[in-house]
Amino acid sequence: MRDAQPSQTALMAAAARAAHLVVDGEPFLFRDTLAGPLLGALADELIGYHRRFGEHIVLAGTRAQVTSRGGYTERRAAELAEAGVRRHVVLGAGLDTYAWRARPGVHVIEVDHPDTQRWKRDLMGAAGLDQPPCLTFVPLDLETGDLPAALHATLPATEPAGGADGGADGGERAFVSWLGVTMYLTEEAIEATLAALGRLPAGSEVVIEYALPPELRDERGAAFAEFAMGAAADRGEPWLSFFSPGDLAALLKRHGLEAAEHVRQADCVDPALWRRADALRPADACRLVRATVAP
Repeated sequence: MRDAQPSQTALMAAAARAAHLVVDGEPFLFRDTLAGPLLGALADELIGYHRRFGEHIVLAGTRAQVTSRGGYTERRAAELAEAGVRRHVVLGAGLDTYAWRARPGVHVIEVDHPDTQRWKRDLMGAAGLDQPPCLTFVPLDLETGDLPAALHATLPATEPAGGADGGADGGERAFVSWLGVTMYLTEEAIEATLAALGRLPAGSEVVIEYALPPELRDERGAAFAEFAMGAAADRGEPWLSFFSPGDLAALLKRHGLEAAEHVRQADCVDPALWRRADALRPADACRLVRATVAP
């Protein structure tokens, strides 16, 4: 949120997920059938941009980004749910709709700015979408709020601020997704969040999206980033933080998290899904890192 106004980034991400099912052909990278209804009266206008200009790299690139990362993350969430991990924390959830798709028995905890959550609840009401019983909202500004305390209140096995170093032993593991957020935060806020995540029970897993510095982007990633960063700055939500895979792995390690893999956009989904006739192509401007809380 900015000045208590709806997050344009959250709107653009939801619009891209909705537009993917309208503008792009099959096979779909990811199916979010609730993004459009959640946008309500804004859906026609926002999806309309994709209908008219959908081949432009910033729109096609955003659709590729949000659908590929969503596909990877929800596939991993399903795998962990099968293995008994029943708590899924969505940091900076925006207009995420995973809670409506979560497997039975999974508890979804959405952490986001209080104004963003009030706005989302209003959109849910207008769309006739009831809050799923599995969903808990935790209002928190990640730049200034106390994430360790918020997680400890919701996931009691975590260590509160000032607790023991490393993962809390004996607690129930959690899965945390943190997508489309870190590039908008200061490095100090990112580090504070990682410190909180490192106090989750050992074996908990996180998937984090991060932006690459200019020298590591491929040609399409550089072109996408140029437009995306300019548009984000114009709407008052500039990209602030960039990491190489090595630097981020080192930062994770300092906070008790071990990087398991760094995932390019091209590798987030089955490679066959990129063999397509529409405008979707993978770009290497942002990547995912999957990490676990060390014992």
